[in-house]
Amino acid sequence: MRSDSVKAGTAQAPHRSLLNALGYTEEERKRPLIGIVSSYNEIVPGHMNLDKITEAVKMGVAMAGGTPVMFPAIAVCDGIAMGHIGMKYSLVTRDLIADSTECMAMAHGFDGLVCIPNCDKNVPGLLMAAARLNIPTVFVSGGPMLAGRVKGQKRSLSSMFEAVGSVAAGTMTMEDLCEYEEKVCPTCGSCSGMYTANSMNCLTEAIGMGLRGNGTIPAVYSERIRLAKHAGMKIMELVEKNIRPRDIMTAEAFRNALIVDMALGCSTNTMLHLPAIAHEAGVELNLDMANELSEITPNLCHLAPAGPTYMEDLNEAGGVYAVMKELSKLNLLNLDLITATGATVGENIKNAVNKDPEVIRPVENPYSKTGGIAVLKGNLAPDSGVVKRSAVVPEMMVHEGPARVFDCEEDAIDAIKSGKIVAGDVVVIRYEGPKGGPGMREMLNPTSAIAGMGLGSSVALITDGRFSGASRGASIGHVSPEAAVGGPIALVEEGDIISINIPENTLNVKISDEEMAKRRAAWQPREPKVTTGYLARYRELVTSGNRGAILEIKK
Repeated sequence: MRSDSVKAGTAQAPHRSLLNALGYTEEERKRPLIGIVSSYNEIVPGHMNLDKITEAVKMGVAMAGGTPVMFPAIAVCDGIAMGHIGMKYSLVTRDLIADSTECMAMAHGFDGLVCIPNCDKNVPGLLMAAARLNIPTVFVSGGPMLAGRVKGQKRSLSSMFEAVGSVAAGTMTMEDLCEYEEKVCPTCGSCSGMYTANSMNCLTEAIGMGLRGNGTIPAVYSERIRLAKHAGMKIMELVEKNIRPRDIMTAEAFRNALIVDMALGCSTNTMLHLPAIAHEAGVELNLDMANELSEITPNLCHLAPAGPTYMEDLNEAGGVYAVMKELSKLNLLNLDLITATGATVGENIKNAVNKDPEVIRPVENPYSKTGGIAVLKGNLAPDSGVVKRSAVVPEMMVHEGPARVFDCEEDAIDAIKSGKIVAGDVVVIRYEGPKGGPGMREMLNPTSAIAGMGLGSSVALITDGRFSGASRGASIGHVSPEAAVGGPIALVEEGDIISINIPENTLNVKISDEEMAKRRAAWQPREPKVTTGYLARYRELVTSGNRGAILEIKK
């Protein structure tokens, strides 16, 4: 056992004395030591129940003959961090989570890990750590929040942000806003739509690192506690069989995950996180692959913000496995891959049933014949830009309009809420990328303001930052290269005509090559916005959005 390095032999007598100080018995020391990575805290609604999940996992490990050892991982609530300096500290935690988990696992010789994430950066951060460490690991998340109900209709956090825009537009009263505030987030759990947290928890199932229901069983269901106990028991099987993350997270498994991503209509943030996880697993995931798979993958789900259904509805309809069963009818998935269940993908989904064809469309009747995400390229985004195609209204799939240029998110929000943005405009927010932010802030506030002001079907937004999974509309993020390194988005001027063609995967600014070269020659880098602390170190190491914003040591 790996843990023998801290508990077996004469030289380890000092180590055993410290384990004695922790209250471990000789019987417990002789069992495999299983690290339980708990993201529990008291500031993230999706994490406030993880103490119960952690205790259930520990019980499962002990029931199956292991010794559970809990240690923490941090978490930022993207919703609470949204729209201020706090959002600079969201994406950057992904690497802190991966690094600190690596440190704890390596320092203490754990034989296996059970990772308990829930919200946006914890899932990819812990998947990155699992791939890097490559010791037997299984995931169990905290589960999604139930949808809120306002005036007889299901609502979620995206409705809340859009309501703020509606108040600014004069189409909603303050009394209605207060009702939304009280009711849209009714329980613990990750916010109830197909936002980033739920997208990544679902893709954890699809890639094979979580058990059935990991992405969809609501946080408040007792079934979630039972799932956690099963995850604790399952890690002992994985340790015994030595099934490790890199056995599971292969190139073909990432292909499966991308296909499920397209079918579910996941958050555009998956286009940041999947390449970063793949990088840690030694797999190159080129974003060009996303469009290739989108062409052959039908979009089967329109969960909020793309449609009126929520995670609880997906769970009742059969969950991720039911979606995968539909996709298997088209022979799109590799069914022979081993997973953390100890069985193959095909064995996992064999008995899955689509119980609600309105929530999970059959492959014969999809929302669209192509997937939910598109990667755009052109002279404005030579490397890439990403859009959640399934959440774009038909009239905005092809659009041309004048650029309204802002060098930070706050200035754009002020212009939107003060009525300075009009139908047809293309809002450009730049210097918010991985380096320029630094930290690549999410733009839920401006996208929600656009929707709330009634401009969702007539105004596009383009940024080198990124979007919350709760964003909808013609919102194109991850534009690479970013402005801070002199990408073409830095050269756009007020009034330039920007051309968006999502069906053809193109994003261009309609100026000549000569004019672009002239502007590039005159461009000067901006002074960094942050020069001290973690963000300054992050800025120096982070790569472009099209590479997953991974950290890379300069050679």
